[in-house]
Amino acid sequence: MVMRADLVLEGGGVKGIGLAGAVAAVTDAGYTPQRISGTSAGALVGAIAAAGARGDRLGEITRRLDFRAVADRHGVGRLPLVGPVLSLLTGAGLYTGDYLLSWITDELAALGVRTWADLRLDDPALPPEQRYSLVVTCSDLTLGQLVRLPWDYRSVYGLDPDTQPVAEAVRASMSIPFLFRPTTLVHGSGTVSSTLVDGGLLSNFPIDSLDRTDGAPPGWPTFGVTITTRPGVGDRVALYRVPLDSWPQPTALRLLEQLLTTMVVGRDQAYLNRPWVAARTIHVDAGTVGLLDFGISRARTDALYRRGYDAAAAFLSEFDWDAYRERYRSEVPAAREH
Repeated sequence: MVMRADLVLEGGGVKGIGLAGAVAAVTDAGYTPQRISGTSAGALVGAIAAAGARGDRLGEITRRLDFRAVADRHGVGRLPLVGPVLSLLTGAGLYTGDYLLSWITDELAALGVRTWADLRLDDPALPPEQRYSLVVTCSDLTLGQLVRLPWDYRSVYGLDPDTQPVAEAVRASMSIPFLFRPTTLVHGSGTVSSTLVDGGLLSNFPIDSLDRTDGAPPGWPTFGVTITTRPGVGDRVALYRVPLDSWPQPTALRLLEQLLTTMVVGRDQAYLNRPWVAARTIHVDAGTVGLLDFGISRARTDALYRRGYDAAAAFLSEFDWDAYRERYRSEVPAAREH
């Protein structure tokens, strides 16, 4: 029997390695992802999975990402000492994100995916704009709103989603403010453009984004995957395992990391505490890996991937879809998986 599931993947920077392990475990357990919603690092892992990577292959692809190369400084950011500070103050972004875009483009192309037309679904139960196996979350600073791509390409930007590159949407979702150069999206009119940044600013864990809204009973579950980091000194140390001249003063970096973490994790935590959300969410312990730990070693990368895999395997061994549906659909009508 084919087991189907939708997946919602939280953002988490470098910690997203654990997401890949969790998704690999879900597919190894016999589930076939139908639709995947991802933010930031979740968008990257989700795109690879939506393109057809499963199990070990998913792990092999994500392990090829060179986190040190992700730290690709540009412009004034290359200046010794003052460069990183100026990049932060001007909002231009410490890193170009060019390596990320190139890497995502190449990996998706190898899997046969270039534009959103390659991820189209034939599912008449879904609204036409949502008939895709992937959706990524971005924050539009120009319009001041959350956008979900490809769903909003036509209605918000006047663009045909089937002609837009998937990799560019994923890169936009990963544009952590101040750290990565924002992405510019030109509207269909050609006269207006929007500045897109990390979707985690507005919705880092959109667990309900794939839920049914037509009142029909769900045919399969939605599993969410979140990444947590243990508090304490360890994660602060891990944060700085990159060349020292790549960063501003540690105090400024610590403040920025704490600000981003509080904005993203603090808001989502209240939502995660809801019983009907917790009951369908896989929690991956990232240990001491930090959000910006671009100097992570291969050994720690492999360990985090394994923690993600083991966490998902343990969750699925106890998950009872019939019991979940009976309990939470009656108590919380809004929690309707597809």
